[in-house]
Amino acid sequence: MIPPVRLLRRLPHAPLVTFAWTRALIWGGAILAYLAFEAQYAQPLNTGGAEDVVAHDVGWAIDVWARWDSGWFLGIAENGYLDPGKSTAFFPLYPLLVRGVGEVFLGHYVLAGFVVSALASAAAFVVLWLLAASIVERRAADRSVLYLALFPTSLFLVAVYSESLYLALSAGAFLLALRGRWTWAGAATGLAALTRVSGVVLLPALAVLAWRSPERRSALLRLAVSLPLMALWPLYLGLVDGRPFVFLSAQRSGWHRQLSAAGPFGGAWDALVAGGKGVLQLVAGGSYFSNPDHSPMFYAGLNLEQLAYGVLLIGLGIYAWRVLGAAYGIFVLGSLALPLSDPVPITPLLSMPRFALGVFPMFIALGVLGARERWHTGLLVTFTLLLGINLARWVLWIWVA
Repeated sequence: MIPPVRLLRRLPHAPLVTFAWTRALIWGGAILAYLAFEAQYAQPLNTGGAEDVVAHDVGWAIDVWARWDSGWFLGIAENGYLDPGKSTAFFPLYPLLVRGVGEVFLGHYVLAGFVVSALASAAAFVVLWLLAASIVERRAADRSVLYLALFPTSLFLVAVYSESLYLALSAGAFLLALRGRWTWAGAATGLAALTRVSGVVLLPALAVLAWRSPERRSALLRLAVSLPLMALWPLYLGLVDGRPFVFLSAQRSGWHRQLSAAGPFGGAWDALVAGGKGVLQLVAGGSYFSNPDHSPMFYAGLNLEQLAYGVLLIGLGIYAWRVLGAAYGIFVLGSLALPLSDPVPITPLLSMPRFALGVFPMFIALGVLGARERWHTGLLVTFTLLLGINLARWVLWIWVA
């Protein structure tokens, strides 16, 4: 067994340095935004859901990282799935880890969630760098991690959300597969699927790599370790609630997601229509979006933002397929197909900017594109500006993703 100190010395320094200084800037930015705005102006939207609960745990410098869906994760960590019709949309691995760490921290679950997310985020930075360095040049790997660190929604990697854990597990599954450690790759795939529903897309993507392996049969069989792990969640729900797939209906009843008969093409069409209405709303005024929670202008901006992210992700998915290989393209496009197939009526691509964090081949593809100085500078300026805006939105309880 490798001693912990020696193991730390063997870790690549570049991604950890990037993690440290960018997380310090993001945390500092959140603190400044809180001091400037929170006490005077910020209030959550009162819809009566767990996402509106203002967390008070160890102090505002930590508590600020518990917003929106954090309330659901914390509620599950403390009390379990009391409302299966809604809460089962949040998969169990992340809140289970928060519960375990929270008990060690004597019931400080917000602090536990922050620590779990921060550690998983650090691991994700290292894993992404190792994976990128295995398939592209070293400088491209450095850029991949930098673009992840400054991505406009990267604040969720330290928030009480499951994004960082899912990113670490999904990228880790690919890295293990590349190294021929198929059993561990299958285990990581199963755990990713217990973190987010999109983890199931890892299986067909990694099967492509296994099929091309010199030990094809053995690789596929060992990768199948993921299947019993994936089955644990519906098995548990079946035993406890009698509805093994209630998490699917929870998306509809709790978050109004509607399965499109046209699959991802239906969601894409709805997003284009909503984007068109957004343009008309901004240019002509009127009321193209009717919802009492927010103004039509809010929905216009939100839909145009989500549409832009959707187009970016699809384009990068196609590019990743071309420069990285079919497995990476399948993972990106398959990950996008799920939310596109299940759009929300008023905001079809709701949370798409946040979902982008888990689609890690996108950042490697950007790392390749960033070899051009103009691309690199443009990405850094754009990402940093949008990240700063999102930090202010987050602190002010304005929906980010």
